[in-house]
Amino acid sequence: MGPFYFTKITFDSGKIASGDCLEYLRRKVKKISAFNFNTCMRRKNDILLKSAFEEAFSDLLRFFFKDADVIFDIAKGFEFMDKELSELFPEVEKNGGSRFVDMLIKTYLKNGSEEWMLVHLEIQDKNDRHFTKRMFQYFYRIYDRYDVRITALAVFTGNYIPSKANYFNHNFLGTKITYEYNSYHIREHTEEQLLAMDNPFALIVLAAQKALLIDKIPEEELGQQRLLIARTMIQSKKYDSEQIHRFLFFLKTFVYIQNPEINFNFDKEVESLTKNSSAMGIIETIKMITREEGIEEGREQEKINFVNNLLLNTDFDISKIAALSGTSIEYVKKTQNSLKK
Repeated sequence: MGPFYFTKITFDSGKIASGDCLEYLRRKVKKISAFNFNTCMRRKNDILLKSAFEEAFSDLLRFFFKDADVIFDIAKGFEFMDKELSELFPEVEKNGGSRFVDMLIKTYLKNGSEEWMLVHLEIQDKNDRHFTKRMFQYFYRIYDRYDVRITALAVFTGNYIPSKANYFNHNFLGTKITYEYNSYHIREHTEEQLLAMDNPFALIVLAAQKALLIDKIPEEELGQQRLLIARTMIQSKKYDSEQIHRFLFFLKTFVYIQNPEINFNFDKEVESLTKNSSAMGIIETIKMITREEGIEEGREQEKINFVNNLLLNTDFDISKIAALSGTSIEYVKKTQNSLKK
């Protein structure tokens, strides 16, 4: 079999004093709401980042491997193997976890044969003392299953900058093993270096840097920095309209700003930059996708509220509620159980 390359990209993304019971509850609800919001935003950003990596995967290879165009037969494309990855780690889902930020990718090498490679990406944004061990586990499980050579890459995107995070070592009574792999933190390159690179993946890295500034600098300043990235992409004139509008949607959604005026100015500036160019229609696409996403989220919330109301305020059985709400019996049961918690 051909060489097997395994690339891991990791994004290192009391007690209340006694008093009025109502104030206690307000604080409790506020804390829970903030936790749920932050958890949802993190999950959404993980998915967005994974999607961006998939969209720009050829540029990712060029970013991390300077001879990528010589090593890989990029023209043959890639196969993203989510199903195969989940089969390698069944205990994750069994324990209630998720591999939605992991990527296992098959591609081909330029050696004249049907050799192929697998690349595993993991997005992580926090300190994990078991991380190096997990990297080794990824290696031996994939190696055991596919029996191919492996290269690994860990990319950290969070505020935490790990030390000694590029190898796993085991040494006991004369038995030794050291597993080394490539690692990268998004702060290894400065903004100036990333903007100067002729590679759209560098702008994804820069966007990940800016995402760390959310809630840490004024939104007006963050908006200007987000606009600088968009302007760099558009004014380079190196990318077609499809590449640009996909990147801009990622940028606007990933570097999230709540202020509607700042978002309006972003749209207006992009519209101005894309006038009389092949990128016309990009802003309309962004608006359409954003609007559709909002509609779908709104519909989902309406469905949840409707089922909740029927469960709490009627004597209808589960089958009737499912029929009235256009949902499955399993969905209603799940909602009912969540209300009991």
